[in-house]
Amino acid sequence: MSRHYLAANAVFRMAMRALDIEVRPEGLENIPTSGPVILASTHVSYPDFVFVQHAASGSDRKLRFMSRYDVWNNSLAASFMDGMRHIPVDRDAPAAALLRARQMLDEGEALAIFPEAGISYSFTVRPLMRGVAALARATGATVVPTAIWGSQRIYTVGNPEPPFDYRRGRKVDVVFGTPIQATPDSDPTEWTRQLGHTLTDMLEELQQRPQHRPRPGELATWYPAHLGGHAPTREQAFDLDVWPTSAVMPTWGPDPEVYRS
Repeated sequence: MSRHYLAANAVFRMAMRALDIEVRPEGLENIPTSGPVILASTHVSYPDFVFVQHAASGSDRKLRFMSRYDVWNNSLAASFMDGMRHIPVDRDAPAAALLRARQMLDEGEALAIFPEAGISYSFTVRPLMRGVAALARATGATVVPTAIWGSQRIYTVGNPEPPFDYRRGRKVDVVFGTPIQATPDSDPTEWTRQLGHTLTDMLEELQQRPQHRPRPGELATWYPAHLGGHAPTREQAFDLDVWPTSAVMPTWGPDPEVYRS
């Protein structure tokens, strides 16, 4: 493991201990122990990459994240991101990032991708990019659908955006689902739609667990409206969420017709 990975992991573990954050992984056996793999994860908070990496550490795979290119604007962050072999992504011109990702998968690496390319204000699965499908078709990489929930209580989007919540004792669940494949003749759009349905099922199962539900009478802006919370509905979030025009519009989740208006 590179010194950058060791240093970053040490800092993240120290921060999680200080805040008493418990990351609870499920389905580690679904992550192949070798060969190219893509973890395609839902995205509900800014520090999700920390929790997904921590949850996956029990599999002994070192994840290479595809991340927003502006993280590299900070020279110190850029040094660590490069040292950990993460990949900067310009959503408006993603070709270079996809080429680099394909090269890494051909080397047998494990990638982690947030195919929503952002966090939904409604805490539902937003429009998805086709990159996971394209990479899986081209390289034969196994895709592990991944869902995370609980991290949105710590630091996420909002209107207005809430501050970082330093309260101790948060629980973050990360579920690694049944592996799936894309064949060379898979239709990228239809395959991505199926991924959207799978991620939605996994996310909603997590959201409806008793430990993640709001207390009776609680103002739960961190919980989806269609499940009884007070986050924006999908219709309300439509004007807040921003996604690339090339994204696949949802046929999954509540009120998908919002995206066809």
